[in-house]
Amino acid sequence: MTSDAHGGAHEDTRDAAPHGTPGAAPHDTGALRAHWRSTVTAAGADPARDPGPYADRLLTAWAEPQRKYHTTAHLADVLARIDVLADHAADPAAVRLAAWFHDAVYRPDRSENEERSAVLAERALPELGIGADRTAEVARLVRLTVTHDPAPGDTDGEALCDADLAVLAGAPRAYAAYAAAVRAEYGFVPDEAFRAGRAAVLRQLLDLPRLFRTPYGAAHWEAPARANLAAELAELSSQT
Repeated sequence: MTSDAHGGAHEDTRDAAPHGTPGAAPHDTGALRAHWRSTVTAAGADPARDPGPYADRLLTAWAEPQRKYHTTAHLADVLARIDVLADHAADPAAVRLAAWFHDAVYRPDRSENEERSAVLAERALPELGIGADRTAEVARLVRLTVTHDPAPGDTDGEALCDADLAVLAGAPRAYAAYAAAVRAEYGFVPDEAFRAGRAAVLRQLLDLPRLFRTPYGAAHWEAPARANLAAELAELSSQT
């Protein structure tokens, strides 16, 4: 099995709690469409191109039935956290676009989701008239969410990765809802295999010297995230 920062088998505001509840009803798509329009405008899209159909396709993807955590609610949460961290980023427009695309392709039984999502951005953004340099930066950021390990000084990567992982710092009830939604996405994995895979992910995260790279994330999200991860790992260990 493979793993990422949120998975058990393949396998994240102004306060530590997520803006919404993982696995909840889809976020207000009207607000998300307005956000998309303002973001592509800020990114330099051709005003003659209608961004609406692109928003529709992305939001349809984010609402696919296999998604229980990686939903439009997760997208909205990441975008809200980027608003908090925007001053840290060198190119906030690229970071926001990367948030839109970072889980645009998502199958919990596949390992190439990030690559396929990056390729989708590389196709869509030039069609909207967004320049080659910014398109390349968006695709790079999407691919970075494979590891959530930005290089020192990569302020765009730090902002995106911190925003994606901030769900780990939720209040206990919100974190429990997040963990349950992740489990639901991997419903096809037997319990024992899921516990083993998820525990490995949790240990990898806890072994990192830092979960969050932005000053805001380090100050507000690091301690509660580690407490949540340790509590979940202890609970999983008690079930074996």
